[in-house]
Amino acid sequence: MTSPPLLSMQGIDKSFPGARALRGAHLELAAGEVHVLLGENGAGKSTLMKILAGQYSPDAGTMALDGVPYTPRSPLDAHASGIAMIHQELSSVAPLTVAENILLGDEPSRFGIIDRRAHQRRARALLEALGCDLDPNALASTLSVAELQMVEIAKALHYDARVLIMDEPTAALTATETTRLFEVIFGLRARGVSVLYISHRMPEIFAIGERVTVMRDGATVETVPIADTTVEALIASMVGRRIEQRVPKRQVNLGDAALVVEELKLSALSAPISFAVRAGEIFGLAGLMGSGRTELARALFGADSSSAGEVRLGARRLGGSVREAIGAGMGFVTEDRKAQGLVLDSSAAANISLAVLNRICRMGVIDLRQEESMAEAYRDRLRIRLPTVQEPTRTLSGGNQQKVIIARWLAVGCRVLILDEPTRGVDVAAKSEIYELVGELAERGVAILLISSDLPEILGLADRVGVMREGKLAGIVDRSEATPERVMSMAVG
Repeated sequence: MTSPPLLSMQGIDKSFPGARALRGAHLELAAGEVHVLLGENGAGKSTLMKILAGQYSPDAGTMALDGVPYTPRSPLDAHASGIAMIHQELSSVAPLTVAENILLGDEPSRFGIIDRRAHQRRARALLEALGCDLDPNALASTLSVAELQMVEIAKALHYDARVLIMDEPTAALTATETTRLFEVIFGLRARGVSVLYISHRMPEIFAIGERVTVMRDGATVETVPIADTTVEALIASMVGRRIEQRVPKRQVNLGDAALVVEELKLSALSAPISFAVRAGEIFGLAGLMGSGRTELARALFGADSSSAGEVRLGARRLGGSVREAIGAGMGFVTEDRKAQGLVLDSSAAANISLAVLNRICRMGVIDLRQEESMAEAYRDRLRIRLPTVQEPTRTLSGGNQQKVIIARWLAVGCRVLILDEPTRGVDVAAKSEIYELVGELAERGVAILLISSDLPEILGLADRVGVMREGKLAGIVDRSEATPERVMSMAVG
């Protein structure tokens, strides 16, 4: 970068109780640049960005914007300076309209009364600037994730953002929605807006980034032009060692049918679904977003009701409740770990023991020593990175949070484990560890139902692949016949 940077962060330190999150981290951003921030979960990326966005204050270090010292005390200060952050968990207010979300807190008014016409005009103009035809009167609760992201970007434009931070923006998007988002980002770059883009998806990084800064253990490792590096070099820089980006081999020994689904209907109008997963088998479930994969998983686990059909674990027929599914030996790693999988303010130990409290309670009181001992055993076995098992789960990285949920079901001793998007938002090192763990569980005879939007992940891990389309099971193919072309052809019909 030859011209002076738009943004400079130098020597940034930040510590939390029991952990040092940043160690002299540094970053420089040019005007109109798409700059990728890369690193394992827990490397310090989000903490550094939250400092930039005014959510945290650094313990040490300096920041400058256009050569002027920058010391935000709050996100409002950051907005006033032209810095906005779009979090992975979008912050739109569901009961409000698109226009109300975009101008929230800065509504145009006359004589103390909101000027609805001006409100609509401003929101519509911001959306049109993004090439987006959303109705400003539509409720946020009716929008898709991709549409909500457009609302967040429009909000940033309203605050005249010069720096836009995007944290895993494509985690829940389809390929078409991702392409559309990239077009919007390129349009922002053409207008001089700088984008700090956090992602674990290597193809995206090379498609959209100009430079990449790699972080590891709270420190900045390197900043290089995208054109001068490779996937292998970036991964080695992230983890401090080389990691094979492949699915580990395993010994496949299939037993009897562990999970049997017969004529299951997700709704009165849906087609019946039938399949079986054998002990030791990894059964992949592919399909486009909205195809019914998660709805099927929730129905199997008893979290949602089904209108007809039968689900059996071995010879035991399930009656459609979560309690019964767990008691029969089924576990479920949900796709939304923060909202549905974890009690974030509770400790890792409490989250791991959640499904086996009956085993560690004495006269209705939890045996805390037994709970801690069990949690420590799973921490060591799954290589969960945390200083103590009493650490609040909220403070853990995405990959370590996912391992805590998997540890819960290992503690149950489940015979059938449903994994819904198990590596979403997880870095390459944690992803490899989860792949190894899934293989080990299958070798021990656990039947795995693996749902993933990552087609190479499905094709690499699964012994058979079922493809969902429009709420029905479009077909099942063996691993030897499951090519990307065939699976996608079945997914789109």
